[in-house]
Amino acid sequence: MQSIRQIERLNQTELEKVIPSNASWHTDYRDTAYLYIGGLPFELSEGDILTIFSQYGNPVHINLVRDKETGKSRGFCFLKYEDQRSCDLAVDNLSGAGVMGKVLSVDHTRYKKKEGEVEGIGDEEADEVDDTDKEGDDRRKRRRTASISESEEERPLIKEEIELAKLIKDIEEDDPMKQFLVKEKRAEVEEALKAVVKHKSKEKDRSRKHRHHHRTRKEDGGKESRDKLEVLRLAISLS
Repeated sequence: MQSIRQIERLNQTELEKVIPSNASWHTDYRDTAYLYIGGLPFELSEGDILTIFSQYGNPVHINLVRDKETGKSRGFCFLKYEDQRSCDLAVDNLSGAGVMGKVLSVDHTRYKKKEGEVEGIGDEEADEVDDTDKEGDDRRKRRRTASISESEEERPLIKEEIELAKLIKDIEEDDPMKQFLVKEKRAEVEEALKAVVKHKSKEKDRSRKHRHHHRTRKEDGGKESRDKLEVLRLAISLS
């Protein structure tokens, strides 16, 4: 895999020398439709990543690598496109792009799915499951079900993302202003996504506080009822 700077140099050289697409460095990876995506903000879910990368094609498989103990994202994933040519576009346009204060590293890769990993899901722990063990099979099924649910919870595109996709589609490739306009719009998308994540975090905090407050009131109410019952019992015994 190439570093961000190497990819930039390769692309610049091809532009300067007017190298045709059939002689591009991308042709070395015509046998794979997989990408390695690094530098991902830990807050991004599979759905968020698919939203970003679906600008350049139809993703058919994603494996967001997570910590086996905590289940939290480790900041990188593997993604497969339906059309291999989409990989070239994603590498050229998203490698080095900023997302929520982090710089993405996007490159071609030859990815081999693990045993038991189903295309479209991604199961980093599949190799640790004993297929002959019924309990292990049940655990794997639960993990897959949870992974499917999480992958399918794709949020709708925000206004800025729709505008970016339209901009990329409508402006001609040879327009000298395209690169500048796309870069400016990507910055807007980044800020908008930050706001979305922040809003979701606040909503979760409010929900947790509400549940805690409700539980406390219920516990206090139960204690008050028990205290009243004890007073009544004492009054009855003294009478």
